[in-house]
Amino acid sequence: MTAPYRISFICTGNICRSPMGEVVLRQLIADAGLADRFEVTSRGTGGWHQGDPADPRTLAALAARGYDGATHRAAQLTDADIRDHDLLIALARDHERALLDRGADPDRVALLTTWDPDQPSDPDVFDPYYSDADAFDTVLTQVERSAAAVLEQLRASRRH
Repeated sequence: MTAPYRISFICTGNICRSPMGEVVLRQLIADAGLADRFEVTSRGTGGWHQGDPADPRTLAALAARGYDGATHRAAQLTDADIRDHDLLIALARDHERALLDRGADPDRVALLTTWDPDQPSDPDVFDPYYSDADAFDTVLTQVERSAAAVLEQLRASRRH
């Protein structure tokens, strides 16, 4: 048996955008019957919220669409995360830069919007932290459509 392919979503504090990516992709993978082949986590570039649950607005947006983010606890990105993950999905260009500045292999780092079928003009997923609940819903929509495309690419590239 081969080790699971490890994916991590990276944002700033690991309480809004990256937990959405983690929860959504993990659920899509489970629904596809592939949970044994992939491991999905999320991390923040900063440690301000380490150990905290996701933002209540993140949890509400996820729950409204049938996702369960209740077990999420914020974690700060470590060198081991950078070394041990096969794919590091940055939610914005500053997260991508932080990963590369810390020595991440550029071939294992990508912006989430790379997969967004709507191809937004802004390559950064908007940070809803200082916004209202509607902004969280908008971000979740973008995360869902992008995560679905991530899964399709993973399925295609990981077939044996």
